[in-house]
Amino acid sequence: MALFISTFTNRLDRKGRVSVPASFRAALGDRAHLGVVLFRAHRHACLEGFEWSRMEEIGRRLEHFDLFSDEQDDLATAIFGESVHLHFDGEGRVMLPEDLIEYAGLGEQATFVGLGRKFQIWSPQAFAERKKAAHEQVRERRLTIPAGREGAE
Repeated sequence: MALFISTFTNRLDRKGRVSVPASFRAALGDRAHLGVVLFRAHRHACLEGFEWSRMEEIGRRLEHFDLFSDEQDDLATAIFGESVHLHFDGEGRVMLPEDLIEYAGLGEQATFVGLGRKFQIWSPQAFAERKKAAHEQVRERRLTIPAGREGAE
């Protein structure tokens, strides 16, 4: 499973092409040929990104809902119905669809933020605000990482 870390700001060209950070591509290892999947984040005005196998896992997790339940239908629509599967070109770039560029408020730059098993793409200005708010929440709520469970991933 890929692990995305660090923050990178890359140029977004007029055609919507942006270079995915080399370390993100490297994290995909032998699965890089599968590209990445992006969709609109549900909590912030940014894009969420996963490797293909993570999307397969999300699909399996949705099977825990009744097939025709409102919950399953809503989640599947919001995630899979809005997702785009993007492959890297020879220079490690992907082409972002215009509707996703608009949703995330991207201009001439896109900030890639590694969040472990997923990553996000933000406008640099919006991410600066998000990062500040996240740090404040960690301090105020005294958040820590839970202890690992024996045998857990």
